[in-house]
Amino acid sequence: MDAQHAEPVWRDRSNFVIAARLDDVKVEQLFARQIDSNRFEVCCIPFFVYDLALGDIVTTDPDHFVTSVVAASGRTVFRAWFGESHHPRGEVESQLISLGGLVEWSSVNLVAVDAADVAVAEAIGDFLSEAADDGRLVFETGRSGERS
Repeated sequence: MDAQHAEPVWRDRSNFVIAARLDDVKVEQLFARQIDSNRFEVCCIPFFVYDLALGDIVTTDPDHFVTSVVAASGRTVFRAWFGESHHPRGEVESQLISLGGLVEWSSVNLVAVDAADVAVAEAIGDFLSEAADDGRLVFETGRSGERS
């Protein structure tokens, strides 16, 4: 596995680990709750895979690689990269949480953020946009075609 989740936000719900292909070589492991032999609920915020969110119900192949989303949760994923910014990551994390977001850190520079509904997603998007304009970070959504 190339991308792993050390602290999945719904760890207490998860009972299985599945994977999503990022390209021909790299994969992201995803904590999940098994529903039946090949259907799972995603229990972490994807760091790299697009078009997948916390709470989505997915199907997998026999090797437990995601093949499709069968029921979208309606949640929104954002990813923020701090890179060379010296802005305190803890301040950004606190603000994201105060806006209603859930967060998972991939590294000291990359945080994945979950917004449960449209109102939370708008507030988080506005906050991240301001932070990007100030040079504190760069961000994107977890939907293909919606990268900032």
